[in-house]
Amino acid sequence: MSPQPENQPARSSLRQDEFTREERTTLLKLAHESILSALEHREISLDPPSPHFSEPRGAFTTIYYQGQLRGCVGYVLAVISLYRTVAETARAAAFEDARFAPVTLAEARALEISLSILSPLRAVQPEEVEIGVHGLVVSYGGHRGLLLPQVPVEHGWNRRTFIEQTCQKAGLPRDAWKNGATLQAFTAEVFGDSIEAAHPGE
Repeated sequence: MSPQPENQPARSSLRQDEFTREERTTLLKLAHESILSALEHREISLDPPSPHFSEPRGAFTTIYYQGQLRGCVGYVLAVISLYRTVAETARAAAFEDARFAPVTLAEARALEISLSILSPLRAVQPEEVEIGVHGLVVSYGGHRGLLLPQVPVEHGWNRRTFIEQTCQKAGLPRDAWKNGATLQAFTAEVFGDSIEAAHPGE
């Protein structure tokens, strides 16, 4: 694939075909139930219901309330099953994102959730980064920052701005990518309550 012009988004969709509509629905229901069960002080099973959900995967859960970001937490590395990852990151997004107060029971019943299931990380050169396709991890010393593939699309960033913003997310200078910082890319299958409602036949 030819590199995209720096100021142009790639044509590739953020959505992939790895997960069926039924699997996406199951994972979204799990995320909601994980948050509600914590507030209602009850246990839920985190045993994966299928081999696909048993695979270790990194994932991020993003939650919204009345259209506004309410929390986002994820695991970059694949260390536990996807099923448990979704449950744990949903609870962490609801109750442990330091930018927000913990979600209340009233809010939990009206949350919208988006899941980003990550591919393994791979090292990339700056010119290989594709807007709309890749998420980025920038690392240097003890610093690490991550931005999901949909972030530059939502903000209208070009490739250079995306890399600079990921450096800033890591607490590094904007030009750290020119001065020894490591760039790693990943892809993500992104789906959520609003996306599934808008694509009922997929």
